[in-house]
Amino acid sequence: MNIMKNDADMLEEYDFSNGVRGKYAAKYAEGTNVVIIDPDVAQYFSDPESVNEALRSLLPIMKRYSRKKNKQDA
Repeated sequence: MNIMKNDADMLEEYDFSNGVRGKYAAKYAEGTNVVIIDPDVAQYFSDPESVNEALRSLLPIMKRYSRKKNKQDA
């Protein structure tokens, strides 16, 4: 197997001649929000759903705090 000169991980057999760069990039960006979680926090979550569940449980508290803060600023 010959290895491509520019990238040691890319083999000559890979053919991207008909590929379109960024074809799905805009669609991906619309529905994705990537957040990097520190390892010490990530150890408490088994999957993305558990992270979302935890964050959703904080929403009522955040909304309450936001309303209190807005009243104080007025």
